[in-house]
Amino acid sequence: MTLRNEIMLITYADSLGRNLQELKYILNKHLRGVVGGLHILPFYPSSADRGFAPTDYRVVDPAFGTYEDIVELGEDFDLMVDFMINHLSRQSPQFQDFKQNKDQSPYRDMFIRYQDFWPGGEPTAEDLGRIYQRKPRPPYVEVAFADGSTEKIWCTFDEEQIDLDVNSQVTRDFIRDSLLFLAEKRAAIVRLDAFAYATKKLGTNCFFVEPEVWELLEFTRDVLAPQGVEILPEIHEHYTIQLKLAERGYWVYDFALPMLLLYSLYTGRNERLLNWLRICPRKQFTTLDTHDGIGVVDVHDLLTSEEIEETKAYLFSRGANVKPIYNTTAYNNLDVYQLNCTYYSALGNNDAAYLLARAIQFFTPGIPQVYYVGLLAGENDLELLEKTKVGRNINRHYYSLEEAEAEMERPVVKKLFELMRFRNSYPVFDGEFSAEALGEQGLRLTWQTGDHRAVLECDLKTHSFAISYHDPETGQNRALALE
Repeated sequence: MTLRNEIMLITYADSLGRNLQELKYILNKHLRGVVGGLHILPFYPSSADRGFAPTDYRVVDPAFGTYEDIVELGEDFDLMVDFMINHLSRQSPQFQDFKQNKDQSPYRDMFIRYQDFWPGGEPTAEDLGRIYQRKPRPPYVEVAFADGSTEKIWCTFDEEQIDLDVNSQVTRDFIRDSLLFLAEKRAAIVRLDAFAYATKKLGTNCFFVEPEVWELLEFTRDVLAPQGVEILPEIHEHYTIQLKLAERGYWVYDFALPMLLLYSLYTGRNERLLNWLRICPRKQFTTLDTHDGIGVVDVHDLLTSEEIEETKAYLFSRGANVKPIYNTTAYNNLDVYQLNCTYYSALGNNDAAYLLARAIQFFTPGIPQVYYVGLLAGENDLELLEKTKVGRNINRHYYSLEEAEAEMERPVVKKLFELMRFRNSYPVFDGEFSAEALGEQGLRLTWQTGDHRAVLECDLKTHSFAISYHDPETGQNRALALE
């Protein structure tokens, strides 16, 4: 299957309307031509992390709908779904069977037991210091078995998310069967969540371990390629990892663009963004916002450490309703590599700056993804943040049908939809791309193929921009008017 080079919406099953039926209503009534792809964040039964601790891939959480709803959406849109290749829910049938039957369980090799992984059954201080961690605790949970014994089992993230031993045959069979099932349900692309954590090896940092990571990627690709389904490994880390993946022909994420754009729009300086636009992968999904925070680690060395700190300081001083404390343990945010804020609020709820940010994203090489809060130019949800004390919930507002439709009447959203329709319909964004500076604070981004040509010219300081395009039928150049 060839993916359409059209904008992909990212949403939870219950965030644009209460369930998949209401999401379908919004897509059909309001978003035809606005989006061509759809990433529905995990819709499986789950015990934690808003879907990312799945208990069973063969079931849709009944609160959201059924697989009939998923298949229908997959018939109308390029559908992206998640597979948590690194972990499975503590409440899954497989882990519960292991807890009950231990060494007699058919799933005993599915999980990573400290006693088997570490010589002597425990890591040394040196071993622990080497492991790549984003949580301030050793990566294990103490599990009590039915026979009264206890063991340490590898657990990188939440205690409900038990890591899988991706080298065991039982896990490989589980991965293969799950991926083939998702392909049957009209997935066009499978996002491999927390992919870089899945490779564990003695003497390493247990993160993106080479060459093992390439073998695992090839395994998942070979399972899905005959079904016409693509894969997208999800990795937040130094941008050079994305370049490595791209060199081997894999789809990647552009997680560097969000911070680079904020830096550029805060300072009015173009050189850092221009450098990235010239070297970034072409086979990528671009983002400004996702269900997680705004990535910081992804942009190291594309911005200096001083420029990163400058950008963070601007965010907290110029952003709307955002404070440093929202990114601390006080709000259960233990990931120091991300900032919690909607992209609209990061730009001070400034319509002009926000529309320019989206225009630049849509002219950046790759397939653009727009998160549902960003689709509606959503502000920080302080009520949900304070109610849950979870930092990331600042950017996870629940929109009812009525609220979503009301938000679509705002001028900034109407203009954004016009930008998105142009990006999806004007046939130039698979052509030749070029980026050049206009002085120190301007950019000219150009796409050309055959008789079609589209140009974005902008001023990063004033946030003014214009889009012009060639109309082959009349032979004239036209300006895109955002009404």
